Amino acid sequence: MEISYKTKGICARGITVEVENGIVKRVRFDGGCNGNTQGVATLVEGMRVDDVISKLEGIKCGFKNTSCPAQLAEALKEYKNAEG
Repeated sequence: MEISYKTKGICARGITVEVENGIVKRVRFDGGCNGNTQGVATLVEGMRVDDVISKLEGIKCGFKNTSCPAQLAEALKEYKNAEG
């Protein structure tokens, strides 16, 4: 299943995540710091959704209350809520 998430409070405008059987298969950030978002995307591919959420939620970027990794965690939480 592929989901699109409109981010809040970060440079990246959105995140597209592909999840299959509870495993993150692919992540694409729209905008943001290219090297950082590519690194985060590559690191979480193959991980369980719950593991990604627990590792990334709450991370802050500078003075912001969130970050690209934290917004990925939020996108995955939204995915889990939609799945029931």
